[in-house]
This record gives sequence, structure tokens and C-alpha cells, in this order.
Amino acid sequence: MSLKDELNVVKQELSSDEKLLEQAFHLEKFFKKNKTIIIGGAALLIGAFIGYKIYDYVQNSKLEAANSALLALQKDPKNSAAISKLKENNPKLYNLYEYSIAANSSNAKALSSIKTGDDFLKDVIAYHKGVIAEKPADSVYYKNLTLVEKAYKLIKAGKKKEAKNILETIPKNSAVAGVASLLEHFTIK
Repeated sequence: MSLKDELNVVKQELSSDEKLLEQAFHLEKFFKKNKTIIIGGAALLIGAFIGYKIYDYVQNSKLEAANSALLALQKDPKNSAAISKLKENNPKLYNLYEYSIAANSSNAKALSSIKTGDDFLKDVIAYHKGVIAEKPADSVYYKNLTLVEKAYKLIKAGKKKEAKNILETIPKNSAVAGVASLLEHFTIK
């Protein structure tokens, strides 16, 4: 290599070192200029992470407390401490527990006293009140089962044609399609 080539190599190295140094100065200048914003943003991220972890811990402890209360109620349904613990830590699970007790005992009055904002539970409660009163109630979640019950009542009343019309509305892929098919045989003259 000639001296001229070596000089060019050294110039290029110095030039790249200068660029690196220049970028470092720009970065340092940017950091000094926006120091409070950068530190505030980092603190905010750390605070949000810590807040999320605390929230997650509280939710998990409430869930565990509600589960232990439910297990205690399964052993002793009259345990008032477990009832209040379940009601405090998980009101939706408490409503579901109330529903299961009332439905298992066929207590329409207890079913009516359950106060919930959950549409699913409201629908199921209305359905079970209809079952207890032996008047099939319309239900979004038990629609096909309600139709089977209505058809059965019509067959018992001797209105086979109306029952057949109702049974034909039940889809063939429904869980109660087999029962509907059997009931259709009762509608044959």
C-alpha cells in the first residue's frame, strides 16, 4: 500500500469516528433538552406496571377468597360468614349460588328475589320460574327446550297439529332435536 492509500484509510476512519462522536453529542444534547420528559415517561411506565401488578394481586386474592367461601358453602350452606365473604368478593358468583339453591329447591319466591344485572342469569331465572309454575316461559338460552315443553303440553291437551307445527321449528342440529323427533311421533294420527 502506498502512503496515499494509507492516508485515505486513516481519513475514512477519522471521518467515521467523527460521525459517531457527532451522533453521541446529538444524543446527549437531546437527552439534556428532554430529560424531564424521558424520566417522567419512564417513571409513568414503571408506575403503570406496578399499579397493574397490585390490581392483579387484589383481583386474584378476591377470587381466591370467593372460591374458598363457595367451597365452605358447599359443605355448610348456612355458613353466614362464607355467604357474606362470597357476596363481598364476587357478587356475580353469589347470585349464581343463590340461583342454584333456589332452582334446586324449586323455590319460585327465592328465584324472584335474586337481583342481578346479568342478562344470562335473568333469562335462566325466568325460565326456571316458568318450569316451576308449569308454564313454559320464553327463553333466549333455552329456546328449543321451551318449544319442546310447549309442544308436550299441547299434545297432552290433544292439540296435536299445533304441537307438530311448533316441533317443526326446532332445528335438526339442536341438542333437543331427538326429543322433538320422538314427540313428533305422538302427533301422528
